[in-house]
Amino acid sequence: MVGQRQRVAIVTGSESGIGRATAVALARQGFDVGITWYREESAAEETAAEVRGLGRRAEVRHLDLTRLPGAADVVDALADALGGVDVLVNDAGTGHSTPLLDLDLDTWREVMATDLDGAFLCLQRAARRMITAGRGGRIVNITSVHEHQPRVGAAAYCAAKGGLDLLTKVAALELAEHGITVNAVAPGEIATPMTGQEDEDPTAPGHERQGVPLRRPGDAREVAAVVAFLASPAAAYVTGASWAVDGGMLQMGPMAGSHLTTDDWRRP
Repeated sequence: MVGQRQRVAIVTGSESGIGRATAVALARQGFDVGITWYREESAAEETAAEVRGLGRRAEVRHLDLTRLPGAADVVDALADALGGVDVLVNDAGTGHSTPLLDLDLDTWREVMATDLDGAFLCLQRAARRMITAGRGGRIVNITSVHEHQPRVGAAAYCAAKGGLDLLTKVAALELAEHGITVNAVAPGEIATPMTGQEDEDPTAPGHERQGVPLRRPGDAREVAAVVAFLASPAAAYVTGASWAVDGGMLQMGPMAGSHLTTDDWRRP
C-alpha cells in the first residue's frame, strides 16, 4: 500500500515442515518473509517461491544455530534486507532419541544450542529491533508438547523445550511494555520430515494413531494457522501463553503415548 511500510516476518527453519507452512501462512496474511535453511538451500528456495507466488517478497539466508553467537546475525541480515521485523517465529530445532545414561555431552550441547540458545539469541536480536522501531511486534517460539510432558529418551530435547517455555514467559513479561507479545506453540506429532513423514497427508489411510484422541498426526498447516493467529491483530491481548496443537494428546495425561496400539483407553 502506498505510504505504508510492508510488514515483515522472519521464520527460522523454514525450508520444510512447520517452518515452510508458517512462512506461507504469514505471506497469505500479508507479510514479506525472511526464510532460513540449514541443510537444503533448494528447499528454502521452494519456500521462497511459494511466498513470492502470493505477491510477497522473500529473502533466503543460511542458519546454523550450532555456530553461536554469530548465527543470530541472520535476524539482522534479513531485517536489513526486508526493511525491519514485525514478527519472529523461532522454528529451527533438532532432537535426538538417546537414553539418559548414554547421552554424551556433545549431543546435549548440540540440542541445547539449537533449540534453546539459538532461539534466545534470535529472540533477543528481533526484540531489540522491534523496540528501536517503536511499533511493537510478535514473537512466537515453536516448542513441543514435551515442554509440558517428559518423554523417555529425550532428555536434552525436553530440557531445551522446557527452558524455551519459561524463556517465552519471562520475555512476555519484560517485553510487554514495548507492545511486543511473546507466545509459544507446542506441537504434538506433526507429519513433517523431522518425524520421518515427509509432509505426508496425515488424514490418509495408514496414519491412524490410537494414542491421539483425534486419531491422527497433525498437519504442518494446522500448526501454522495458530502461529498466524498469534501474529495477527486479533491476538494483541495474548502473551505468555503456550498453545498446544496436539490432537488432544496432552489431555490424556499419564495415559498418553505414541506406543499405544489400541483404543482401550477410550473406555473406562
